[in-house]
Amino acid sequence: MASRAAGAAGTGGAAREPRCRERRRQCRQGRGAAPAGRSRSRSRSRARADEPCALRELSPLADLDAPAPSEEVVEATKSQKKTVRNQKTKRSPRAPSSPAPEEPEGHGEPSGAAENGPVPPLKAPRKRGRKSKAEMLLLKLSQGLECPTPDPICVQKMLGSGEAPEGLETAPAGRPKRRAAKVALLYLQELAEELTSVYQPPAPTEGAQEPDLERVQKKRRSRRKKEEETDGDDPVRDADFVPSEEVLLQAEEEEGSDAPLSEVSESEPEALRGHSAKMSSAGRSKPQCRGLAPNGFHNSIMAPVEKCSSLTCSVRDQNYSRWEFPDWIPLVHKWTCLSESEAAPYLPAEEKSPLFLIHREGIEEDGALYRINRFNSLQPHEERLDVSFFVGGPVWAMEWCPSPEGSAASQYVALYCHKSMDETHSVAGLHGGPALLQLWSLGTLQQEEGSANKVGLAYGVAADHGCVWDMKFCPSGAWEPPTASRKHPQMSRLGLLAVAFSDGKVVLYSLPHPEALQTCKRTQVKDGSLHKHLICKVQCIATLQVGSIQAGNASECGQCFSLSWMPTKPHHHLAAGFYDGTVAIWNLPTKSLLQRVRQPDGSLKLYPFRCFLAHDHAVRSIEWCKANSNFLVTAGNDRKIKFWDLRRLYEPINSIKRFLSTEVAWLLPYNGVTVAQDNCYASYGLCGIHYIDAGYLGFKAYFVAPRKGTVWSISGSDWLNTVAAGDITGELVAAVLPDLAVNPLNIKRPSERRFPVYKADLLPCGPAGPEGGEQALPKTRLYSEMVTKTCIRFRDTDLRSFKNFPSREPMRRMHTQEVKAELSLDRLQLESLHKVRFSPNLDSHGWLVSGGQAGIVRAHCLVGLASGVGHQLLLESRARFSSLYRDPPDSPSPMEHSPLPAE
Repeated sequence: MASRAAGAAGTGGAAREPRCRERRRQCRQGRGAAPAGRSRSRSRSRARADEPCALRELSPLADLDAPAPSEEVVEATKSQKKTVRNQKTKRSPRAPSSPAPEEPEGHGEPSGAAENGPVPPLKAPRKRGRKSKAEMLLLKLSQGLECPTPDPICVQKMLGSGEAPEGLETAPAGRPKRRAAKVALLYLQELAEELTSVYQPPAPTEGAQEPDLERVQKKRRSRRKKEEETDGDDPVRDADFVPSEEVLLQAEEEEGSDAPLSEVSESEPEALRGHSAKMSSAGRSKPQCRGLAPNGFHNSIMAPVEKCSSLTCSVRDQNYSRWEFPDWIPLVHKWTCLSESEAAPYLPAEEKSPLFLIHREGIEEDGALYRINRFNSLQPHEERLDVSFFVGGPVWAMEWCPSPEGSAASQYVALYCHKSMDETHSVAGLHGGPALLQLWSLGTLQQEEGSANKVGLAYGVAADHGCVWDMKFCPSGAWEPPTASRKHPQMSRLGLLAVAFSDGKVVLYSLPHPEALQTCKRTQVKDGSLHKHLICKVQCIATLQVGSIQAGNASECGQCFSLSWMPTKPHHHLAAGFYDGTVAIWNLPTKSLLQRVRQPDGSLKLYPFRCFLAHDHAVRSIEWCKANSNFLVTAGNDRKIKFWDLRRLYEPINSIKRFLSTEVAWLLPYNGVTVAQDNCYASYGLCGIHYIDAGYLGFKAYFVAPRKGTVWSISGSDWLNTVAAGDITGELVAAVLPDLAVNPLNIKRPSERRFPVYKADLLPCGPAGPEGGEQALPKTRLYSEMVTKTCIRFRDTDLRSFKNFPSREPMRRMHTQEVKAELSLDRLQLESLHKVRFSPNLDSHGWLVSGGQAGIVRAHCLVGLASGVGHQLLLESRARFSSLYRDPPDSPSPMEHSPLPAE
């Protein structure tokens, strides 16, 4: 550049100037000789034929060959602000400072040309509110530069040979792909460098220049590679015309759309791609979710799991309490152990389970048939950790007992089963009678190891309020260590349990630890010998009833079908849904005389402080939002799902009429609920599990998993960001949810996110074992006939790893069942699953229990979904728990502890 600028001041520049002007004059004459009917917007082939002429129409560039920028040039430049073409236009108008060449007679004039005057500039489209690079450089040159006049550079000489500047590829006809405006911009920059060769501004430091140069080179290489892949033309570069790095940097920023976008995750929705591109350009690129996780799942599937584990731990630290309801402590004299004869009316009728066998994936089984006695279990499997036990009847209610994070305590599951396998209940009326609540001890469950001992019945609670439709534990603040020293007659408390009965009442129990109860009651027998399993008659803490103190004992709203305990501390509110569509909310520690009545036996009767009609029919399911206790969701038999703001109950936030919903699950980080549904109203192919937005984001429903039959139950794990559902076909399916805070329509890999935990099949069974197929099954709905001619086969999936999972037999079987499964409704669905529950505790957050019509309850551990974040959280929680409960011997209970210090 310096040599060319020096030569421009000598005689060579003066001799070359007339030749350049002569060529420009010839170019204009050739342009004026064009036929009159030729349009300004030429076709591509005609434009390539006139290529030299099209490139020489850069009159604003050619007219800068004056000796020095004068006042007339400045005025002409200002008048040209609105006529300079955009980078993407094909030609530039001629500057008014150049006199128009004389046109030969018989030829058409350009549009808008005067008869003997200069040709007016052509108007070109420009970006609104933004000046091009050419305008900015012209203004800068015309206003601020007064340098010795260099020899002008003739663009047509360099481009007439068919060559293109560096970085500009040429088509087979020789036409530059970057258009004339791009060439104009590069030429202006070259001219500015020559004009300013006398005065050089101070260069930036090398440390600040190297990153820009390196980034520009990377962008140039990526752009060239992309253009070579698309067009396949070889770029031809001019060695004498090299644009500076600053021009290239500005051009890349100006034409950001030409550069390839930064790589985004394959699972990232389309709605976020533009946002992630902006983030990456600002130096805050989104972390990539490519490749496979150690468990075999794609990283895009496992990323929300780790995110939700950390979120759940932080939210529970804020919303969970160490100790609540200090007055509701189990007392010895309110628990009466029953003898064999007294306990008999409350026990389930079936003493032996149906025949069943278990096939585990990857293990050669001997095909042994099992039959378990009532309240007994099989030994946990050494390798797969699964547990099976028989409760005596069809399971219709089940719930885990919460325990503090890091306590490493024994895990308990409370459940209810019907007394008879053929027992049915009408939803319209009230039903009383004996019922048995069962509390099962599963031992200290861990992710990598199960219980060392057999699962057993801890104790049973006998009640006379009819069957149980739902039960819920207080989320936190009700558990204390079993070793807590209590003075007689108090016992260490395990938890607070609310039970919804078919007589319309909600009964609240304060459950003691089994060790404390056994110590106090083994010697007290009311009549005869003590039952071999501990069965007790209990005086409840409180009875929750709809109505008022003037009303009678009968419920005014029918049966209670669903419960939900307030998930945030202090957990004082409990919501319930009833047969007539009413939702009632109680304030449990209320002191109001209109809502609290002391009974003769010392228990309480509580009336709700708020009731509203939520549905036109029975409320099948109700769930509280775990992130904000002001929001509630209800699902009713009127086929509607409604979201409520408890601060304004005159109308729901959103009401969605879909299929007949059986149960909903509201996971912590989401703005909607996951819904299980009956298949009676479902369209073909749409029965299954759906995620429905509450209405704030406006997303359409996301199809989590298709099912062929009715899905009776669904449960979600906040720790694993996973839902599990059991249906009438006997298949237990789990699905890892994506990040549903974005549009679900762009979710990747929906079929790879779900997997079967196990599949229960009903097989004909003869003296020699299982035989035949579905056609040989008896067509009867009586359990006594089915149990003698059939057996149940459980096919378990190896959940330790998900490598090569799409090609494994359980996944192929599941996809086949989703398409070709057939229902046999003319027989008893002995294999169907009615209740599924994930453990809410961090110590056992990978465990899942399920039970159904056969009365066989099974527990499985989803080892493959364990993440490093969950393991680290468990270690931290155990260390914190040990420090909190390291108390002196004279400190009897957590309710006497000082509050937790603020962190």
